[in-house]
Amino acid sequence: MLAEQGADRLTMDALAERAGLGKGTVFRRFGTRAGIFRALLDDDEQVFQQQVLSGPPPLGPGAPPVDRLIAYGWARAVFLIERRDMARAALDGSQPVPTGPRTPMSHVHIRMLLGQLDLGGADLGMLVVQLAGALDGPVLLYLSSDELASTPEGVAARIGQAWQDLVERCF
Repeated sequence: MLAEQGADRLTMDALAERAGLGKGTVFRRFGTRAGIFRALLDDDEQVFQQQVLSGPPPLGPGAPPVDRLIAYGWARAVFLIERRDMARAALDGSQPVPTGPRTPMSHVHIRMLLGQLDLGGADLGMLVVQLAGALDGPVLLYLSSDELASTPEGVAARIGQAWQDLVERCF
């Protein structure tokens, strides 16, 4: 349905009809229209997490921590921009814009990589929050919304390069 109609035109009624289910069944399963898109993104997120945990370096294990941080930021930017329509539709307005729910994987992964660096007495918890905030989906969608319609690849590259610049200058 997404390929045929796009995320903006997907409705709970149409999904229920296509699946041969009652609308109430769809509401009980997903809660809201945004819940449908969160579920779709979750499947892709599981694949992404496997690449981070066991894929080839530098995204996966085996590369130095700074190289992995850089690769992670680039990969998150591409992941989000490639799924921008679903990511926008997954925002249900329950969080103030532009902030939204954090990706726990990002926090855990960034903290693990920072822990491998010699940062002295740095407050790792606060560094993690600040760095993860730079990759927060709603923030990136907000910052890139005007440019996404015409150049999604360029936006992903700008976000990835900005992340790389940030990490290289900090570490």
